[in-house]
Amino acid sequence: MDVDNLENAINSAKNPDDKTVEENKTPEMSQEQEIGFHKGALNTLVAERTELVKMVGNIEAIMQAHIKRLKELGVDIK
Repeated sequence: MDVDNLENAINSAKNPDDKTVEENKTPEMSQEQEIGFHKGALNTLVAERTELVKMVGNIEAIMQAHIKRLKELGVDIK
């Protein structure tokens, strides 16, 4: 995957063949369409990140509950 060029990275993910991007070229988007595409992608990724942070918070709370109970039972947690 080409991390320096988003368009090449997207095209290579779509077309995993060894063909060049020019051979697999998709139709050009207007600037407004491309802006909308990237804004939509960012909105989706922000929502996914928010859910991931919530999940990490829940996992941390559960871990702390287990640690607390182990301490109550006399188990030393380092």
